[in-house]
Amino acid sequence: MSEEILINVTPPETRVAVIENGVVQEIIIERTGNRGLVGNIYKGKVCRVLPGMQAAFVDIGLERAAFLHASDINHANGGRGNGNGESRYESISELLREGQPVIVQVLKDPLGTKGARLTTNISIPSRYLVSEERR
Repeated sequence: MSEEILINVTPPETRVAVIENGVVQEIIIERTGNRGLVGNIYKGKVCRVLPGMQAAFVDIGLERAAFLHASDINHANGGRGNGNGESRYESISELLREGQPVIVQVLKDPLGTKGARLTTNISIPSRYLVSEERR
């Protein structure tokens, strides 16, 4: 089995193609001016907890604090889920507190005046496998 990796770099973008036995298996295009944060994993610090919104704001080193909703908190990391993904907690203040360190992954890039959307359900995808935390 022959495998080749072709890389084409130009100022606006980088293109990578994986070719096996003469057939394109994978193409990756990354635009230099528009690199997103989606999928990045950070160790952040909770800077505000808002029980009324069931959310928290987490400092991950960006210009604006990122948004973490209670439904995006992995119950293996401090929450007590009821087995079907729903939390038995009344308030996010029972899950997180200000100053608490937290490992998060970006779900949505920041847009306009809003910060990035986060989750504690860490997922690392690859070509044949998706690695997730045990729940």
